[in-house]
Amino acid sequence: MRDDEVVLVGAVLEDACYSLDELAAACRVSVQWVEHRVDEGLLGSAGQGPAGRRFSIQDLQRARRMHALERDFDAVPELAALVVDVLEEMEALRTRLERTGFGRM
Repeated sequence: MRDDEVVLVGAVLEDACYSLDELAAACRVSVQWVEHRVDEGLLGSAGQGPAGRRFSIQDLQRARRMHALERDFDAVPELAALVVDVLEEMEALRTRLERTGFGRM
């Protein structure tokens, strides 16, 4: 795969949109699990109401991480969301460092 193909695939995935049912299936959780986290503000979604909710690839990654933390460490949803917030912030900072030339040495 060429670099320009990788960028194109990445752009397509970046714009991917998942329904409530699709996100739940991809994370191997119940629809109620997802709805609870959205209602509590721990997981974002675009759209209103269960039928209109849409989730991005970032939402999918966040939900998978939250579920793993809850499952593996018996974490309450709020703690799992907080840990994922910290992980996402660390990744953003690493990306910024790499762009400025101070990445991993």
